[in-house]
Amino acid sequence: MSAWLAHFDLDEAPFSKAISDNDLWVPASRQPIVDELVQSCEEHSHILLTGEPGVGKTCVLRALRRRLPEAGFRLTYCHNATLGRRDFYRQICLALGLSPKATAAGVFYEVSSHVRELGEQHVHPIFLLDESHLLHQDVLDHLHILANYDWDSRPLLSLVLVGLPEMNERLRLRKNRSLWSRIHTRLSLGEAAPEDTAEYVAYRVKKAGSTGELFHADALSMLHEASAGRLRDVDRIATGALKSAARRRIKKVDRRIIEEVAAND
Repeated sequence: MSAWLAHFDLDEAPFSKAISDNDLWVPASRQPIVDELVQSCEEHSHILLTGEPGVGKTCVLRALRRRLPEAGFRLTYCHNATLGRRDFYRQICLALGLSPKATAAGVFYEVSSHVRELGEQHVHPIFLLDESHLLHQDVLDHLHILANYDWDSRPLLSLVLVGLPEMNERLRLRKNRSLWSRIHTRLSLGEAAPEDTAEYVAYRVKKAGSTGELFHADALSMLHEASAGRLRDVDRIATGALKSAARRRIKKVDRRIIEEVAAND
């Protein structure tokens, strides 16, 4: 065990990325977003979720995955948004466990046929397209065709586009209006509140085995200010502060330590 973990009597690193869906923390302020995502998937709608880096988009998606029953839905996560149209569909094929064909038309047929088969089994497929602001235009040009079944009369597939706020402006362009008009659920994640950061830190240190508070209240306020409440930044700065405190044999992180770590971040 690392010396800094032993110093704080922790069983594991509190701000590690390695956390299961069942142990995932979602602040009370984000629950309405998760609820709306679940409802939209149950209604077989298309979704756009945007937010700045680190505000918790992936956390919200993992909460969605945990909430949806496996029996009625099949979630497919696509993380590489920098592919051309053929390779994009090949990626989906592989994620679905299909054997991709050589041509763009062939892989599209494989995916669309599989979506129909799932519909016949009363299973609703959901494609989570992360970093969608990076999608090639030829992919965006084609997504509304992927979502069109039986003359656009059957909602057999839900697309969940996740990306940075500029995705809104991109989809509003005239050339993307066919896709934009099909996205009825448009959600935006704002910055976290100071209470969210304090709740998150308390939850993570408790899950790591702490029986007490490891951060003073003013340290938590400074941590939120330095990180703007963005979880990746919270994780990095909080971990650095704990290590710094352990080296000085300090049992509770104060504001000064957060300021030092943030200044060198």
